[in-house]
Amino acid sequence: MLEIRQCCEHCGKSLPNESDEAMICTYECTFCIQCVGNILENVCPNCGGGFEKRPTRPHKQLAKYPMRLDKVFSPRRKGDI
Repeated sequence: MLEIRQCCEHCGKSLPNESDEAMICTYECTFCIQCVGNILENVCPNCGGGFEKRPTRPHKQLAKYPMRLDKVFSPRRKGDI
């Protein structure tokens, strides 16, 4: 089951389920489209993979398979990436 994380791991921007700005890598690391394009240059700092738009979970399924409740937040400095 895809893990739906609630915020950008770099800047902390809120990325609710229905957000069209959420991008994920193959390991479901989640970043906003601005950080992916402007800071990460489409390369995940955790695994080195690329990003794709995160799909939205149908609202009927959110009760059974909710978003991850804890925030994953690990901002990167330009030299870390």
